[in-house]
Amino acid sequence: MTQIIAPRVRTLVLLILAVAGALLAGAAPASAHAALTGSDPAQGAVVDTAPTRVSLTFSEPVAVGDDSVRVLDPKGERVDKGDPANPSGTTYSVPLVSGLPDGTYTVAYQVVSADSHPVAGAFTFSIGAPSETTVSVSAQASDDGLVGWLYGFGRYVSYAGFAVLAGGAAFVLACWAPGARVRAVQRLVVSGWLALTAATLGLLMLRGSYTTSGRVGDVFDLELLGDVLQTKTGAALVSRLLLLAAAALFIAVLFGAYARTADAAPDHPGDGDGGEPDKRDLTFGLALGGTVVAAGLAASWAMSEHASQGLQAGVAMPVDVVHLLAVAAWLGGLTALLVALHRAPVETPVGHDAVRRFSRLAFGSVVTLAVTGVYQSWRQLGSWSAFTDTRYGQLLLVKIALVAVMVAVAFLSRRWTRRLADARGSAAAEEAERAEEEKQPAGTAPATASETSETSEAGKTEAGHDAVRAAQLARQRAATEAARQKRLRDADPNRFGLRRSVLAEAGVAVVLLAVTTVLTQTEPGRTEQDARAAAATSSSAPATGQGSGAVSLTMPFDTGGPNGEGVVSVDLDPAQAGDNALHVYVEGPDGTPVDVPEVKIALTLAAQDIGPLPVTPDRITTGHWSASGVQIPMAGDWKVEVTVRTSDIDQVTVSKNAQIG
Repeated sequence: MTQIIAPRVRTLVLLILAVAGALLAGAAPASAHAALTGSDPAQGAVVDTAPTRVSLTFSEPVAVGDDSVRVLDPKGERVDKGDPANPSGTTYSVPLVSGLPDGTYTVAYQVVSADSHPVAGAFTFSIGAPSETTVSVSAQASDDGLVGWLYGFGRYVSYAGFAVLAGGAAFVLACWAPGARVRAVQRLVVSGWLALTAATLGLLMLRGSYTTSGRVGDVFDLELLGDVLQTKTGAALVSRLLLLAAAALFIAVLFGAYARTADAAPDHPGDGDGGEPDKRDLTFGLALGGTVVAAGLAASWAMSEHASQGLQAGVAMPVDVVHLLAVAAWLGGLTALLVALHRAPVETPVGHDAVRRFSRLAFGSVVTLAVTGVYQSWRQLGSWSAFTDTRYGQLLLVKIALVAVMVAVAFLSRRWTRRLADARGSAAAEEAERAEEEKQPAGTAPATASETSETSEAGKTEAGHDAVRAAQLARQRAATEAARQKRLRDADPNRFGLRRSVLAEAGVAVVLLAVTTVLTQTEPGRTEQDARAAAATSSSAPATGQGSGAVSLTMPFDTGGPNGEGVVSVDLDPAQAGDNALHVYVEGPDGTPVDVPEVKIALTLAAQDIGPLPVTPDRITTGHWSASGVQIPMAGDWKVEVTVRTSDIDQVTVSKNAQIG
């Protein structure tokens, strides 16, 4: 139910397109779902001598356990020893047993990315020459199978529960105060709370198995549960449970004290309440407290998923909170409206004013979703090609299409709302005329009272029976009248059309929520494209040796000042993705080492929009600078820029390209 005004929609669409174009055109590197970007030995490499360790480099820091990295020989026996170590940055290594024979070895890894998702994979390398192996590199990951399905279902239920809880309460407070005493609306909001609570508890129990073994039996492993509670995701789930306790108190007040005050407001808290201070204070307190609790619940997702990692995390998390609140206000409010239209009692119908208020609320939510969605899309995709080349982008296109369908159906709902308002005037006049007619036969009551007062003591029993029969007749007349009004209401084509269009919106919303849940578990387009590029570079690398070996670059420079000429040389070893040692040598025109006040290095991979990555080497001796543990995230054609400063005001930057990996 969105109040759509054509000029506003056109302006909004143009604004979204302009912002999207600017953001995607200036995309910078980011990741929010770890991917393997390099390894040593490289994937598919054939090395001459057995390595002493295997190193894996990911696009972001990951959480590793005892069995996160396993190295298997051709017979499937483990040849790694010790726990994985993190020598620097995003590189993780595991030592190997000595004296490994020739053959093909399999490296299987299963880690947890910083945004809480398990990442698994496998690759092979060979010593001496490739051989047959009994190990399959397509082993099932922990997020596959029954546990993975249950975890995904739990995420869907938690999102749906949050939307119904927060959106249903917002609908009552902002749009339809009498709904607080409607049993069907109460059951809806309480059901949202129960669903979110049960799903959160289920996710907490499933989390350990989901990120490790994937076995159903491990769901009840208390040791795994203790490990989960030490993680960021575990803390987020526990925080959500604590906030749900506060939400229970909010619901109790909303459907208790607030529902009693709603009797004074025919359709909205502020209509006809006479300006009662207590009621205004209660409404304000509920609105403020409910917003704080809802924002806290939304933050429990933002602090542990995609928004918490990658580019501009400090901005992305608040944006994600606002995005989730807008989703809840729109979809949850839509569900509450649907329930009100179908289940509200005849004496408390949802009126045109309530529908119109929700129309405005939904329009504001759609605008908020559009703005925050554009920002999130830029963070997770980074380029227009990622819309069609990655699974995340394809799912995002489906989500955008579903939102467009919902907005179109909402436009039809608004038309039915307008027709309902036009018909309301004539219906009200007819009801008033009918009420006047019902007042005419009231003159018989006094005569009955007089006769009753003159009866004897023996006739009092009969009078009591008459009173009971009169009460029964009154109830029958009330039920008949209620049924008549319900038939009239159901026969109203405008109300029927509004119900049908809102039901269609709700059906699309169910599918939209499912796509959104899948999106939160899908590798972002940026990371997928980076991983593809790394794999392509790895597959095109030489099949023998340890890689490309050390790279040496020599570049003449001239800062323009006195003694400003010379030659700078850069050695990078082993010139592969991951850890590298960097040495810089500065010589004068005669080839002798010379000192300069400052030397800086920057590495850029333009093809993947990575860099410049700054490196500040330490002075070792005259004319020699060095830096260890230089992280190169992936192979490719890197530009190496060297800035040489020979005085306080004289400096120059020279560069050369080098194929790394």
